[in-house]
Amino acid sequence: MAGHSQFKNIMHRKGRQDAQRAKIFTKVIREITTAARLGAADPSANPRLRAAVIAARDANMTRDTIDRAIKRGSGSDADANYDEVRYEGYGPGGVALIVEGLTNNRNRTAGEVRSSFSKYGGNLGESNSVSFMFDRLGEFRFPLSVGSADDVLEKAIDAGADDVVSGEGEEGAHEIYCAQDNFNAVREALEKSLGQPSTAKLTWRPKTTTPVDGETVQTLFNLISVLEDNDDVQNVYANFEASDDALAKFAA
Repeated sequence: MAGHSQFKNIMHRKGRQDAQRAKIFTKVIREITTAARLGAADPSANPRLRAAVIAARDANMTRDTIDRAIKRGSGSDADANYDEVRYEGYGPGGVALIVEGLTNNRNRTAGEVRSSFSKYGGNLGESNSVSFMFDRLGEFRFPLSVGSADDVLEKAIDAGADDVVSGEGEEGAHEIYCAQDNFNAVREALEKSLGQPSTAKLTWRPKTTTPVDGETVQTLFNLISVLEDNDDVQNVYANFEASDDALAKFAA
């Protein structure tokens, strides 16, 4: 998932995390309430809820806030009912984009996403217009401190995973991928051998990437930023690949 990872890293270096704290909490709370509504209120019996709670802790959300979100989702509060939506289209430079969201107003969200695509030279397409260019996979991220690349690879294979990408540096992590249908089994095996992952979720990983450079990188990143700033949007996936020079110019 080169493009998505590149965008996340560059945004981290630009220091957007603090400014986005409230929005991150909003998105995580929506995921917790939805997971609790669709499954058990006990994270140990609800894999999706457990993953959401892990994400909440990673965002430094308090236990009380997490518990309130679970209670709200498992109750009869109509305001906690969010619909899962997915939008697909092309951004600047012909980059394929998948946008996942949770919304209580489909018309509002669709209009806002379509407007964002249009503003930055993209086009919102029909359902499944670009998803065939991605693989739907389970993704688990572990800190580099859990073990060497070889050690993690061995344990991932034993757990039934299909691929491991071990990064380097301050923002590095072990990223482990598996088939969608094997997500729960691999997660349980990895938790036994490596402990709790920092994230565990289903993701869209591009089969091929589209190279972008120059002003296209700036416009594309602006589009992704606007989409991710939307409270109704949970995840944005893109299949771009940008050069180091282009990323350096954007970071500057």
